[in-house]
Amino acid sequence: MKNSGVALVATDFDGTIFAEFEQPPMSPRFLQWIERFQQAGGRWIINTGRDLSSLLETLARAGSPVWPDYLVLVEREIYVREHGGYVEWEEWNRACHRAHNEVFEKVRPHVPELAAWVEERFPATVYADVWSPFCVVAANARDADAIEARARELCRRVPGLDYVRNDVYARFGHVAYNKGTALSAVARRLGLGPDRVFAAGDHFNDLPMLRTDVALHVAAPANAVAPVQEAVRRAGGYVAGRPYGEGVMEALERLDGRGR
Repeated sequence: MKNSGVALVATDFDGTIFAEFEQPPMSPRFLQWIERFQQAGGRWIINTGRDLSSLLETLARAGSPVWPDYLVLVEREIYVREHGGYVEWEEWNRACHRAHNEVFEKVRPHVPELAAWVEERFPATVYADVWSPFCVVAANARDADAIEARARELCRRVPGLDYVRNDVYARFGHVAYNKGTALSAVARRLGLGPDRVFAAGDHFNDLPMLRTDVALHVAAPANAVAPVQEAVRRAGGYVAGRPYGEGVMEALERLDGRGR
């Protein structure tokens, strides 16, 4: 990325650089580009809603020859690659856990009512896990929209509460910890401003990192949902003509000066 000066590339995983039912599921051209980028001193971060074991297992199954320098997991926790493995950024993650525990204590009394409202009206799966007291998997996007509207009413009543959604999947989180704030924290750790950061994503939970105060260079593959494409265009970014990793590769080549 000589022409752009980008030193940190952040990508969402599912739907952005990984496509479960494509063969191969990850673009070889994208992986080759990342390998050269890292060899030249650049850093790559995967910014995902997955947890550590799920992401690493999927990367291994996909046969990725390169590994990210940083991970943002469950849209909020940061891990750093050291000695061939990943270790927590303890300072960030401790503060993240504390903030989530505090906001979840406030919202927990309201969860049964919200869960009952969802289950009475939609064929959705509602559950709690270690990441959130309220998680939901809707049957379709229309149901997910309606559930989100109701959940966001609660967010307006509980300070600090946020609703994090990717397609039909969603959970509660803390407004101060998301893909955008985590990416900015990694950039600061590396001494980089937004002008040195590239970010690509395809769905709602990617919106916090597709902002010019986080990454000056933003992109979306062709399969990105309409609100993401619109946000990228508003930020002066690039919406690719191709989907998934090939679309991200298209954006990177454009930044490199070879895609014009």
